[in-house]
Amino acid sequence: MKRVVTEFVQACAVCQQAKPERCKYPGLLEPLPVPVRAWQMVSMDFIEGLPQSGRYNCILVVVDKFSKYSHFLPLAHPFSASQVASTYIDQVYRLHGLPDSIISDRDPVFTSRFWQELFRRSNTTLRMSTPYHPATDGQTERVNQCLETFLRCFVHSCPKKWSSWLALAEYWFNTSWHSAHGKSPFFVLYGHDPRHWGIEAASASPVTDLNTWLSERVEMTALIRQHLLRAQMRMKHQADKGRSERILAVGDSVYIKLQPYVQSSVARRACHKLSFRYFGPFLIQERVGQVAYRVALPETSQIHPMFHVSQLRK
Repeated sequence: MKRVVTEFVQACAVCQQAKPERCKYPGLLEPLPVPVRAWQMVSMDFIEGLPQSGRYNCILVVVDKFSKYSHFLPLAHPFSASQVASTYIDQVYRLHGLPDSIISDRDPVFTSRFWQELFRRSNTTLRMSTPYHPATDGQTERVNQCLETFLRCFVHSCPKKWSSWLALAEYWFNTSWHSAHGKSPFFVLYGHDPRHWGIEAASASPVTDLNTWLSERVEMTALIRQHLLRAQMRMKHQADKGRSERILAVGDSVYIKLQPYVQSSVARRACHKLSFRYFGPFLIQERVGQVAYRVALPETSQIHPMFHVSQLRK
């Protein structure tokens, strides 16, 4: 009788669209690949809603996935994709060159045709997050929290002066110990600790041979990558304890969990508060990676058709 009731509920369209799922978070953690060198893969995000400080009211955060070295670039909102690209060239490209891939969310700047065509011509892969799944760019989200905490501590009484503290915030973050590789991002990138303000004792160590220094750099890079892989495996092991595996096939019919107040282009509802939690059903067209799927949405839809498996219900 229990099996019959379960099958009946699973086949009921009203139950599937109206009732929430009582299960572990669907989809195991799928970490991004660990790069083999610094500034091969970077992530980008914006911090908005800041008070006007000089002529700036926004921050572009750029983080290197290998060394965790970060740049905090002030911007004036509103800005265009070309202005963001120019700022990146002036502040990051001139120091570290062009990356192989860029991780970002689906901000209108990153989804614009100018941005995509620019990096397509420069042979740079754009790795954008799936809709309603900010964990893809979790590294930059965490850096944003650290930067906001730093600014709160120093400019809480004069918030309009945050832009003058941004350089010190960047220096603080890049010289702080990082748990991923057990060193500061500055040390990982340059091979030595920076000289801080204050009087220090003169170093008595002799100058090492160039070949020895280069070999030590190679060994340190390999060791850093091992630390990153170990940290990634530990993160995946802990995250998967609260997750469940969910695999769908091409051609399956699924319901999609969307924000009813925003996604009126998919289906119109008379009352958003009491409308179904899930929209559909829709057919799966393609599996992208391990935990993302492309869904056949209506032609009137104005959202991206790729979704994380946690937003899909068979």
